[in-house]
Amino acid sequence: MFGRQKVATLVAEFLGTGILTLVFLSVQRSTIGVPYFIAIAAGAAVAIAAFFFGDSSGAHMNPAITLALWTARKVSTLVAAGYIVVQLLGAWAAYGVYHYFVNTSLQPIGGHYSARILFAEAVGALILGLAWGAVFFKRFDTTNRALLLGGSYALTIIVAAAAGIGIGNPAVALGIRAWDIFGAMGWATYVLGPVLGAIIGVNLYALLFAPVGEAVVASETLIISESVVPATASSRSSSTTAKRTAAKKPAAKKSSAKKTTASRRRR
Repeated sequence: MFGRQKVATLVAEFLGTGILTLVFLSVQRSTIGVPYFIAIAAGAAVAIAAFFFGDSSGAHMNPAITLALWTARKVSTLVAAGYIVVQLLGAWAAYGVYHYFVNTSLQPIGGHYSARILFAEAVGALILGLAWGAVFFKRFDTTNRALLLGGSYALTIIVAAAAGIGIGNPAVALGIRAWDIFGAMGWATYVLGPVLGAIIGVNLYALLFAPVGEAVVASETLIISESVVPATASSRSSSTTAKRTAAKKPAAKKSSAKKTTASRRRR
């Protein structure tokens, strides 16, 4: 039912989101837990995880990004649902690990709805959404992808922290107890804000800044787990193979014709 590649993609998202959340918790709850230090640490965690898991799952590590790529038709519905589930589980597992390390309970920090915080989270996530749009439409290699995503997430935290905690990731927000699945705390700020910002960012890049023709190619992609394989590539390879085969046939006919003529001359 689940092949090795599918299991690898889910485990990669689980581990990547868990590592990011654990780093976030460790720096935030320390004596240097100011937004700039958190941004640097979280950005480095995203970049490193992108190196580790980028080729396996794409290294989303963020439900807002997964939903944004789903709206841009870069991820299938089934894959998006699976990613979001394991991302939330990874963040919750990171909370459990940190709770075991410090041996004390963590108090909720999210508070209630605030339009100002929602807007700040959306603007911060917009930056990250634009970065993901660039990654997909410009097809960056692993190194540039990791550096861009790490730096963009650091900027997301810095911008969003101007009004609130500065998270830009609903899964991380769950892990640090900024919102609760079974309560009203933080739903409309640290969940809705990043989701809206990421969706706008990815689709805005696709609409205005993607290279000419890439928007058409994007709608004709084949999605295998998370890896996006352009349909045009497969069509080009098949057409090239067909051309080579067609080119070989006349040569075969000519060689057979030459053999027939030579045999007649001998007679």
